[in-house]
Amino acid sequence: MSSLMLLLLSIFAFLVAYTTYGSWLAKQWGVDPNQVTPAHTMNDGVDYVPAKSPILLGHHFASIAGAGPITGPIQAAVFGWLPVFLWIVIGGIFFGGVQDFSSIIVSIKHNGKTLGEVIEEYIGHRCKVLFTTFAWLVILLVIAAFADIVASTFQGYTVGADGTKTYIQANGSVATASVLFIPLAIGFGFLVYRKNAPLIVSSIVGVGLLMACIYLGLKFPIYLSKNFWLGFVFVYIIIASVTPVWILLQPRDYLNSFLLYFMILAAFIGIVFTNPTINLPSFTGMKNSFNGQFVFPYLFITVACGAISGFHSLIGSGTTSKQLNNEKDAKLIGYGSMLIECVLAVIALITVGVLFKNGEMPSGSPAVVFATGVSGFFGAMGFGDVAVKTTFTVISLAFSAFALTSLDTATRLGRFLFQELFTSKNSEENKGISKSFSNMYVATLVTVFLGGILCLGGYKNIWPIFGACNQLVAVPCFLGVSVWLAKTGRNNKMLFIPMIFMICATMSSLLISFKTNIILLATGKGSLAVHGLQSIVIFFIFGLALMLVIESAKVLLQLRKSPVVNKI
Repeated sequence: MSSLMLLLLSIFAFLVAYTTYGSWLAKQWGVDPNQVTPAHTMNDGVDYVPAKSPILLGHHFASIAGAGPITGPIQAAVFGWLPVFLWIVIGGIFFGGVQDFSSIIVSIKHNGKTLGEVIEEYIGHRCKVLFTTFAWLVILLVIAAFADIVASTFQGYTVGADGTKTYIQANGSVATASVLFIPLAIGFGFLVYRKNAPLIVSSIVGVGLLMACIYLGLKFPIYLSKNFWLGFVFVYIIIASVTPVWILLQPRDYLNSFLLYFMILAAFIGIVFTNPTINLPSFTGMKNSFNGQFVFPYLFITVACGAISGFHSLIGSGTTSKQLNNEKDAKLIGYGSMLIECVLAVIALITVGVLFKNGEMPSGSPAVVFATGVSGFFGAMGFGDVAVKTTFTVISLAFSAFALTSLDTATRLGRFLFQELFTSKNSEENKGISKSFSNMYVATLVTVFLGGILCLGGYKNIWPIFGACNQLVAVPCFLGVSVWLAKTGRNNKMLFIPMIFMICATMSSLLISFKTNIILLATGKGSLAVHGLQSIVIFFIFGLALMLVIESAKVLLQLRKSPVVNKI
């Protein structure tokens, strides 16, 4: 299969979808450019801050992308390139893009409230508590995992049995560049928001300095231990969670997004000029021979961010909606970002397809596979070793940078969710412990502390079920938005198929994992610390999700009989 043909087909499909389906969704959901957004009406200079669309696009895109659109498709490629490609295109257009877009819309129509608060208003308080608790627990797992990932990519050396240190130059370079990104982002935010510097000029200078940071990282790597970097990361995300979004989180993500754009552009150029052949079979069967998993549900869980990710809805309703300058920007930032991410997912699929040789998947982590594939395109174009190695290093750096980007955004979301658990509509009830826990500093410290304990205490024991839990977050999003649309007399039928499909995929995945764990425990082949713990978590999550689905279904059925029209 021609990789160029595959890439061009996907880009064409996404462009058509954006201009047609995306515009239709905006009309159906009542997007109004003349309506003042919460970023203006509730501007507090910390969380609610209006942002120019290019900046918010970069911030949102970098936050939702992370490492997901690269890791997912590469791991799912064991099923063959065709099912993965079809799911990326169909899933991105009709599932992921719809979820991301709708989560922003429903939030800005409700003063920037998160999904949990919207669910409380339209479905009930109990469902709000169930969803918020579930989402917060997922965030804790994200914090634990990504903190470990970031610290590992920053780790400057390993220590042998004899105490000898082996330095890792690539990791040291990544650490240096990433640390330098932080003051660069602060300076960029200060100039744009406090000195009103022109965005175009600031962006050109910012990207130039970003490249300088990478150069300095390559020349002056920092060699520090993993434990040091774990401490550094936790301190950083605490600060990033409570500081004004315009001074650190937003500008850092915006500047980092140019690394993503660079990866996409570099890969596109390489594919156009080399058009490498995809060696991976189009389809390996309903049950693949690499790990014995079935296409359904594992393909739709594994691709994750490449097609749909529940985590995106938390970002859309949690941080992005509070910075949206105009409702018309929601289409570009919500729907458009997801489709750009899908392009990156297709490129990731192409890299693993090209590197597939002699019936074997390429070795190395997804980051290594992706960087090897893209840099290899430049090698095939006749560029020298220096250009190939530089491309490999920059892509590896970008991969690490986005893990930190997702981490700081996740921490802020965790703070929001924890605050909401202890905030009541009745102001008289917001006192004592509830008032303390709803404080943003306390909420941040509790969230980061528990995330840190999970990180150090063995989050990997329950990480295998994270994919299903993450995807499951999309279900309450579809449910909450569906009820809101129905109660306001708007069309919600475009959400039914994605909602039902994701219920089936995620809950069947959890059931299969639960069954597997129980069998392993019963035969004495399993571990209580791993398979037992996973089973307990699955039981809890499955029950929680089932209650949410039942409660929401009751409301939707009642609305079909007696709809309530109160447009917002």
